[in-house]
Amino acid sequence: MNPPEKSRFPHPPGEDEIPAHARNYEVRTYRVDASTMRLRGRVTDTKPAGLYVVGDTEPLVVHDMVVDMIVGYPDLTIREVSVVLDTHPHTSCPSIESSYEQLIGASIARGFSRMLTETFGGKMGCTHVGALLRAMAPVAVQSMYSMQLADPDNTTRRLRDDSEEARQRAQAYVRNSCHVWADDGDMIAASEAGLPLEAPIWIRDRLHKLDRLDELTNWQ
Repeated sequence: MNPPEKSRFPHPPGEDEIPAHARNYEVRTYRVDASTMRLRGRVTDTKPAGLYVVGDTEPLVVHDMVVDMIVGYPDLTIREVSVVLDTHPHTSCPSIESSYEQLIGASIARGFSRMLTETFGGKMGCTHVGALLRAMAPVAVQSMYSMQLADPDNTTRRLRDDSEEARQRAQAYVRNSCHVWADDGDMIAASEAGLPLEAPIWIRDRLHKLDRLDELTNWQ
């Protein structure tokens, strides 16, 4: 007998707890060409059926907003921005959409959250678009290696840019971004020494499952 599936939440909701709100973020990136990616994000807020309108049998969407960006690679500079508030509570909400064109020319990497606060904080922007943009920024950084792998000419799917410039650029994006990439940690030390880095666990596990562990060197 298989063991019971472990809950994704340490404390699942109790039977007497009544759903009140659900927020979902979806962020995707697409390789446009060798120097450009599209970054698309969506935030939706939903109220349970019948909570606001008695007898209503369908969930009620109260926010549905999309941000679409064209971002340069590898500099992660924003080149185009489009914000659409499709579902919103007030007729004046969409009047802020064009204000986000001020993001053009900014980097979506380090310092992006501070820039959002300074430019669109409080009465200067939309709370929900701001939260979505903060969720989108790390996805752009996460897509750096994916841009290499999505190159049609990269037939071996190898992370092949071993240049000093590429190494320094990668370090700049991840240094002190979390405890694994701390300035005084093993990963940064290995990178600075030019040593192979640890392959991601999920790559190692998948290659093991496929009986293709000989390809692991492509990821180091």
